[in-house]
Amino acid sequence: MKNILVLLVLLIMIRPSKTDLTVTIDNLENDKGVVRILLFNSPDGFPDNDKKAVGRAVVKIQHGRALYQFKDMADGNYAISAFHDENEDGKLNKNLLGVPQEAYGFSNNASGTFGPPSFSSAAFKVDDENDVHVMSLKK
Repeated sequence: MKNILVLLVLLIMIRPSKTDLTVTIDNLENDKGVVRILLFNSPDGFPDNDKKAVGRAVVKIQHGRALYQFKDMADGNYAISAFHDENEDGKLNKNLLGVPQEAYGFSNNASGTFGPPSFSSAAFKVDDENDVHVMSLKK
């Protein structure tokens, strides 16, 4: 019985820490449509492969701001990609040259030279002391 109690205490102590991550996207031009968010914990699939994202959200906009909370996140490094889907068609609309026509952005407000930023430039730490991330979108 004593061994079982010790084992339970050890399991509780080594359980990975979980954090609720609050993401705020501000500076939106209007409240039309929704903001679509993808959350990644590795470069694999970043920034737009929703099948490889560890979190996804479709968020209503209120007063130029979208707010979402990812629950029970394991501590670690994450990166976010998001866009303002004004017409709610589920995709980032682009012109004939491939230039986005809807506002988009990445965590850390990272930007790339000729395309999206790397995962490492958009990555931020999530733990008990780092549980809020604020970012803006640009057009």
